Amino acid sequence: MNGREATTSAGIRPTRFALSKRSPFRLHAVITRVVFAALLLAALLTTPGQLAAAASADAVSQPNFKLRWVSKATNSGAWTLEATGADGKALAGLQAANWVEAEWQKLLAVHAEQGDPLGSIGMPSMLGTYRVRSGAIQFEPQFPLEPGVRYVATFYPARFPGAGGGQPITTTFVLPRRSTISTTVVTQIYPTSTMLPENLLKFYIHFSAPMNRGHIYDHIHLLNSAGNDVAMPFLEIDEELWNPDMTRLTLFIDPGRIKRGVTPLEEIGPALEQGKQFTLTIAREWTDASGAPLKENFTKRFDVGPPDRVPIDPSAWKIQPPAAGVRAPLVITFAKPLDHALAQRVIHVANSDGQPVAGECSLDDQERRWRFTPASPWHRGSHAVLVESTIEDLAGNNIGKPFDVDLFEKVEPRLEHATIRISFEVP
Repeated sequence: MNGREATTSAGIRPTRFALSKRSPFRLHAVITRVVFAALLLAALLTTPGQLAAAASADAVSQPNFKLRWVSKATNSGAWTLEATGADGKALAGLQAANWVEAEWQKLLAVHAEQGDPLGSIGMPSMLGTYRVRSGAIQFEPQFPLEPGVRYVATFYPARFPGAGGGQPITTTFVLPRRSTISTTVVTQIYPTSTMLPENLLKFYIHFSAPMNRGHIYDHIHLLNSAGNDVAMPFLEIDEELWNPDMTRLTLFIDPGRIKRGVTPLEEIGPALEQGKQFTLTIAREWTDASGAPLKENFTKRFDVGPPDRVPIDPSAWKIQPPAAGVRAPLVITFAKPLDHALAQRVIHVANSDGQPVAGECSLDDQERRWRFTPASPWHRGSHAVLVESTIEDLAGNNIGKPFDVDLFEKVEPRLEHATIRISFEVP
């Protein structure tokens, strides 16, 4: 301006001014007049209809987004983050966009703080599954949340398609630390027999509640009759053999300590020795999924008999048929103890039409007897027991196929994977 007059596009002639060192307060007055003129100009150029449209647009572009964590009752560590507040049409469009995970993370990101705020800077977002469901944007972490860890979730409304803006919304969540009260126990170790073959293949360890994964061999010991640890008795693998519920562990004896003609057996000897007594111990320091140690130690003492290298022979089994019209169990007595888990999974019952009979099975008498109770009363007529040839005894022998074959023995032709059928009548 420099002392000159300037005319606005609306024809408003602002006051002519000049600054003087002797007028220190005139600068404030000048600024006030300029701001007032700008506001007046904006008001004159905006119509009432435009003002109403702007207000309406602001209401649409600022949905009431909210974040919340929702627990899955089936697993204490499984939580889902939900972002709610968007209308159905917008959610449908978002679902149809088929975003990749990196695009979702720009809209909704979750970070696990590392304890040191500076150490958390630049940390990548947690991995997981994004989806639109039940009127919300959902994020399910790839791994369960850990108690005591601070999780920070941030939603960016400005990146929501069609939202038009808005400040980021942040929420923090900390899963309470688990109780350290010890309640979990070892409920059973299979085989249950107190006399086991020298070439026993595996144990099954059952717990009353889910257990922690990792470092399991620190808590399992095989002791000889003198109370000393047997050297390297187990097949220690990183992929621990748990059932989906984490309540049953399959523990293999090292096959190198079983099979004849291999180096470990010849140099170290068998893990179990015929004629001697051993003890399998489970230490209470082993923690369950809640982080609490076992309630007590568990021990299984057993004697070792001769090795078993005889394949399973179903023709030697004794079948006790049930009567028609009742739900009495079908009972099969084996010639020797069988693998507990496999016997419950690979033995089935079929009716005369070849259709499976629904029901439940169990084993008792130290895994020598199998019972099948049908879901409904038996029908009179022909039935069959179907047995997969992969069933095992305690030494890992199958139907027609021994587990341990001496490298210098003649190997006879063996039955490949098949299903054996044993017929019986329901009178």
